[in-house]
Amino acid sequence: MSSKSTASPAACPDIQPLSVLEEMKMPFSRALIGNFFQDQPRLGNQFLEDSILQSYLRRHLPPVVLKEASQDLGRFGQRIVDELDTLGRECELSPPHLEHYDAWGRRVDRIITCPAWKKMKEVSAEEGLVAAAYERKFSSWSRLIQIVKLYLYTPSSGYFSCPLAMTDGAAKVIESLGRPDALQDAFRNLTSRDPKRFWTSGQWMTERKGGSDVAYGTETVARAQADGTYKLYGYKWFTSATDSDMTLTLGRVEDAQGQIIPGTKGLSLFYLEVRNAKGQLNGIEVQRLKDKLGTKQVPTAELLLDGVKALRISPEGRGVASISNMLTITRIHNTVAAASAMRRVINLAREYASKRFVFGSLIKDHPLHMQTMARMEVQARGAFFLLMETARLLGLEETNMATEQDQHLLRLLTPIAKLYTGKQAVAVISEGLECFGGQGYMEDTGLPAILRDAQVLTIWEGTTNILSLDVLRSVMKSQGQVLSAFFASAQEKLEASSTIPTLSKSTSRLLQALENLKDFTQKAGMRGNGFMELAARDFAYSLAKIYIGCLFVDHAAWAGATESDVYCAERWSEQDLCPVHTAESSGCYNTDAVSMDRQLVYENSPLLKGKL
Repeated sequence: MSSKSTASPAACPDIQPLSVLEEMKMPFSRALIGNFFQDQPRLGNQFLEDSILQSYLRRHLPPVVLKEASQDLGRFGQRIVDELDTLGRECELSPPHLEHYDAWGRRVDRIITCPAWKKMKEVSAEEGLVAAAYERKFSSWSRLIQIVKLYLYTPSSGYFSCPLAMTDGAAKVIESLGRPDALQDAFRNLTSRDPKRFWTSGQWMTERKGGSDVAYGTETVARAQADGTYKLYGYKWFTSATDSDMTLTLGRVEDAQGQIIPGTKGLSLFYLEVRNAKGQLNGIEVQRLKDKLGTKQVPTAELLLDGVKALRISPEGRGVASISNMLTITRIHNTVAAASAMRRVINLAREYASKRFVFGSLIKDHPLHMQTMARMEVQARGAFFLLMETARLLGLEETNMATEQDQHLLRLLTPIAKLYTGKQAVAVISEGLECFGGQGYMEDTGLPAILRDAQVLTIWEGTTNILSLDVLRSVMKSQGQVLSAFFASAQEKLEASSTIPTLSKSTSRLLQALENLKDFTQKAGMRGNGFMELAARDFAYSLAKIYIGCLFVDHAAWAGATESDVYCAERWSEQDLCPVHTAESSGCYNTDAVSMDRQLVYENSPLLKGKL
């Protein structure tokens, strides 16, 4: 039955119905949601569209090397657009999961990863993302070219760059040990370009008590076997890329009476394969996968080691010293991830700014928006220069071409680059998400994952404070030689730019900051270790800011530099370049400040009363 209130055309000839076509033209009719749809940002060839990368390579690489490397990098940049970026997104959307038991009740502890993650392993071999550094086809430039390739790859890798970092680190350790016969096959697999042969490595250092304090936090014990191998017993709290083929780990060798040596002196380095020839786990139980803020693509697990067959590869008690080469590599990879994530979010944001129309114009035509992006760009370029300088020095060291100053500088810059660029990345990427407005906050755009993943960069391989203390250790262990190398290198770069009128203001500010830093270090030498420990973070930041500034003016002084290069140097030098001098002048490191810092943090807390 029809309602009497419903008018039909036959009953009411004066009422003319809208035609279907006319109705569909209405802006919000039925399923229509308006006429406007915002174009998403387009990912272009990240090698061809990166002006500062292009100019850096033109400046530094020999012409023959530049030509061949550029062809490969341009091709790889297009592969990222056509294939790898989609795979990386699939890794984000299909994180790993743990299958404890099979259908028949057997304990299998199988970590299931998506097909895209497995494909990334094949791609890594095909592209030589680890191999290139060890083939040394381009002598000392091989390492830098490898780092550039990783710089292009990492933001689209679905964080497969994490196992690559540890794989690179493991290969470096094995090479530094002289490639012993027992590790020859492992080294060949880690550095292979054959996807069927290529191995990845894990890094199992952290235990429940430890965090960064492996010296007193490592409880894993190693029991010698009659065949010269060891069995490991312990609990690893964080094991990244747990689906890897092998790993390096620390443990304490028991003597005949079952005793171990505490502290760093008791730690030895062990090599183990995760599975045996039958594909079964090598005395390992996977307790659970970690539920992390970001890097969800990477299987990170807690492991029980219950009689794991392993090979001791360091002299007994020299585990920490033997693992140091791995830390150098993984910290540089951390810097790669930081610098490349900044570059990626800026490149997407600038592309978006050319198509997002608001308040009467494209946002690229709003000066305030361009000012904000320019400030992000300066930070990203600073991180890039610091990364490239560290990679260049590593390449020289690996080919026995590094001077003593180069070696000292590499030791100092590695932790500085890691700690400083990690903090930069979080700030720049957060600002970058604002460039997309609300879409920057929407998970289905993929943009929030960039920020979530970036947060790991300040934590993995040591927090900012831990790395700052490592900077101090490098100064003390070298009896100040790393600092002397820093001042000599900075002074050399500033002298070269001091005669260029357009760089005079930037150079003058950097020279003053360098003098302030020298003044601080001279005073600090008379204040004791406690004073320097309190100042460690600001000290590390000062080293980073000054040296990045020196790299800026050094590049801007090059004959092929552009007006933008000079402008970047000027903008960088306007900030407080020596915060440790500023803080010391303000009394931030005196006894009263120490007391007030604690009182400020715990004010009104019951913990303050008689306990702190």
